Amino acid sequence: MHMNPNPSSGMETPVRHIVIVGGGSAGWLTAGLLAATHRGGPDDEADALRITLLESPDVPTIGVGEGTWPSMRDTLRRIGVRETELVRECDAVFKQGSKFARWVQDEDADAYHHPFSLPQDFLDADLVSGWMAREGRVAYAALASVQPHLCDAGRAPKQFSTPEFAGVANYAYHLDAAKLGAFLRRHCVDTLGVRHVADHMVEVVCREDGDIAAVRTRENGDIAGDLFIDCTGLRALLIGQHFGVGMVDCREVLFNDRALAVQVPYADAATPIACHTLSTAQRHGWTWDIGLSARRGVGYVYSSAHASDAEAEAVLRAHIERSGGPRATDVPSPLALKFDPGYRRVFWQRNCVAVGLSSGFIEPLEASSLVLVELAAGMIADTLPASRAAMDIVARQFNDAFLYRWARVIDFLKLHYVLSRRSDSDYWRDHARPESVPARLAELLALWRHRSPSRHDLFRADEVFPSASYHYILYGMGFRSAQRVAPPTAPGRERAEAVFRQTAELVPRMLAALPGHREMIDHIRTRGLPRI
Repeated sequence: MHMNPNPSSGMETPVRHIVIVGGGSAGWLTAGLLAATHRGGPDDEADALRITLLESPDVPTIGVGEGTWPSMRDTLRRIGVRETELVRECDAVFKQGSKFARWVQDEDADAYHHPFSLPQDFLDADLVSGWMAREGRVAYAALASVQPHLCDAGRAPKQFSTPEFAGVANYAYHLDAAKLGAFLRRHCVDTLGVRHVADHMVEVVCREDGDIAAVRTRENGDIAGDLFIDCTGLRALLIGQHFGVGMVDCREVLFNDRALAVQVPYADAATPIACHTLSTAQRHGWTWDIGLSARRGVGYVYSSAHASDAEAEAVLRAHIERSGGPRATDVPSPLALKFDPGYRRVFWQRNCVAVGLSSGFIEPLEASSLVLVELAAGMIADTLPASRAAMDIVARQFNDAFLYRWARVIDFLKLHYVLSRRSDSDYWRDHARPESVPARLAELLALWRHRSPSRHDLFRADEVFPSASYHYILYGMGFRSAQRVAPPTAPGRERAEAVFRQTAELVPRMLAALPGHREMIDHIRTRGLPRI
């Protein structure tokens, strides 16, 4: 750390220059949202917000976060990129949700869906009581939503004539995260006017009041700014190493602290592309399987307290062979990642805010990592303080919002483990211990023994996981009330049955109308999509 001998800070100093330290998906999504939101016109060029992104040329991108949420469509549209180019340049395909296998019991038939589309008439129909009245003979998601049927049949969520970013069914993307960073960098620099500096940060220059004045680089000297955004990944050079902001440790709730990731080729160019992330529970963790246009991304997330690295690699190799990939002995050496599950005690400290892995990291179940980047970057862009005097107020709002969001993400991920009936290892038995369950989740589960989750339980307008997502997980995993809830009214039963009939009628029509997933991706690559 170096102290600026001529501090020019002042509480009324306007925020005119933002310096983002670190690239990758987090850095360039943040740069794109800020630049797209605050671009000045030709008449106010002198007062326009300037954005500089400093990116070390020697630090590789951790490119294993290949799953997104439907919010990514709005984010990319806001930044101004074309969906056609995203598919062509980032190996992107469509993701319509997640499918969970062997999470309830270690059996071949054990699987359920968490689709992105809301159940039909979700807010008005008492679907849970209607489903329970049928004694769970049909899976909840399959009864209430068309999307699980589309996924199992390998159908795309849109037709050839559907415009960019629009869909017949709700969708997100599977994509190559490293290619996404490069794709966004080109757009931010060439179209949005972001200044890109490829250099190493060697020192932080401080003002006398404790704010960051500049970051010192090896070849380009000091890069001064008014607001600094830390996108330096797990190293957390600004928020962690410079400011010393500690972590909220989540290891006692979510045990996984290791991951192995590998890229696996398809058997041939005609192999169907999965429309969902497949998460398969294992003895000491779970494997992910993500299909892109030319390959699969497969990985194993596990707990080092319950399994050795060698045991984990053997599980991953065996899973790949069983799922149609190369023989276990022919799988290349996987990339090994170590992480401490947790998040920062605060995310915005003085004139520095952490986005991405520098703000925290927990296991990638439900692909929450990139959506937290989107939410953070979007909130910074939407609430950007005009001056240093307003920054502390915005920082408190930001910290409150993301402390809540991180806690809710952890609740939701833990739900998957709490509901499991697996007991084939200490890993699963330890996850069932009451002391490992967050207090708020334990309270909600006590309520849900007598009624289903509602907007009164998850009351924020921008909940990361709304009540519909809780329904899909709870009832997909066979959750039941300890005592029957009050029977629904006759109109409620009729409305639920009407939804189930409508879903059943829609399924064959949509299956017939929608192309296959690979067919749709090939069409976009060769002919493109109509613009909105």
